[in-house]
Amino acid sequence: MYAVIKTGGKQYKVVAGQKYKVEAIPADIGSEITIDQVLAVGEGESIRFGTPLVEGVTVQATVVTQGRHPKVKIFKMRRRKHYQKRQGHRQNYTELQIVSINA
Repeated sequence: MYAVIKTGGKQYKVVAGQKYKVEAIPADIGSEITIDQVLAVGEGESIRFGTPLVEGVTVQATVVTQGRHPKVKIFKMRRRKHYQKRQGHRQNYTELQIVSINA
């Protein structure tokens, strides 16, 4: 069984027992969270789509870690104008272990 969830403005196809890095969620490490924004749920050939959410379906997850992705380097330059700008960015993430999909 799998589900398509929405969190942090992004969509993720999740399966029970897998780990996923999602946008930062303010939760403590080891805590259980419930994601109720489920867009679709499927098992084998049958798929249920929501309009926009599937009613009565939740995803249980455990927070494994809170961390930061590797640095993305931004370099801007205008040729022949003596302009160079260097910048870096690290995005925060929350790693979730999917416990169960309650359909």
